[in-house]
Amino acid sequence: MLIAIAGALIISTSAPLVRLSEVSPATSAVFRCAYAVPPLLFLAWRERRRLGPLPRRALPAAWAAGVAFAFDLLFWHHAIDYVGAGLATVLGNLQVFLVAFAAWGLFGERPSTRLMLGTPVVFTGVVLISGVFDSAAYGSDPLKGVLAGLATSVSYAVFLLLMKGGGGDRAAGPLAHATVVATVVMAVLSPLFGGADLVPTWPGHWWLLLLALGPQVLGWSLITYSLPRQPAALTALLLLIQPMTTVAIGALALGERPSVVQLAGCAVIVLGVLYGSRRTPSPEQAGEPGQATGRPGADAVREPDARPEPDAVPVRAAEEPGAGPVSST
Repeated sequence: MLIAIAGALIISTSAPLVRLSEVSPATSAVFRCAYAVPPLLFLAWRERRRLGPLPRRALPAAWAAGVAFAFDLLFWHHAIDYVGAGLATVLGNLQVFLVAFAAWGLFGERPSTRLMLGTPVVFTGVVLISGVFDSAAYGSDPLKGVLAGLATSVSYAVFLLLMKGGGGDRAAGPLAHATVVATVVMAVLSPLFGGADLVPTWPGHWWLLLLALGPQVLGWSLITYSLPRQPAALTALLLLIQPMTTVAIGALALGERPSVVQLAGCAVIVLGVLYGSRRTPSPEQAGEPGQATGRPGADAVREPDARPEPDAVPVRAAEEPGAGPVSST
């Protein structure tokens, strides 16, 4: 359990590290992936030695996931620029709802009653963060920040669905392919997102290097190692730890001061996601005290992130060792 909590605390620093780098959103998005590619390729090589070559049928899904991951990071890093590290991280935790409803439409997997009830609650929190009813809202442009945060969650939901269906029992291989593709796509699309400076500048890139090797590789390695070995309650705990810790770091280290209304919106979103992602115990489980009832919110917490199967994170999250099950982007 301590390993998983340590991982959650590490990935909580993702958005603050983006702010500390003081580079453009597109630049930070490109290089956080580029610096993570070598360790991810090493992990993929080790996986290949253990399980054999990655099946060719898994490659198209991994490449498509890389495109989705590129948009995820580009939008999320702009959200950080608009509303700060803390609020952007909270807004990046909505993909649990989007994935559930997409799975309902695509695969006929009906969302739980809890998740349906939690959806309007969560989007009430989004409205509170947007500053529509708050003249004291924090951020250079809270409304644009919310729109970028929603686009982040949509992109990350697509990433999770593609990674879920394409890798089989593999984690590092598909993730390495997705990360390489994401790096290239972000570099190509960067002019549409404010432009990226592809020449490293220091000391800003020390923060990006720390972001790639810390949250994106180490943090998510710890989480993906521990999640399959822990009860469902731990995932719910991680769901609360990561975004709230980022809000605290943003306030203490970066001087971010969200308004009371925005902080209330954060609380509404986190509690709504926590409630909506919990699973109702089956009759068999209800009669067995102490038995875990599933993995609530396993795909809900960000730095993409994501983030999707154990051992899969480069991200966002997922970052996870960049984009795995717990968030963010």
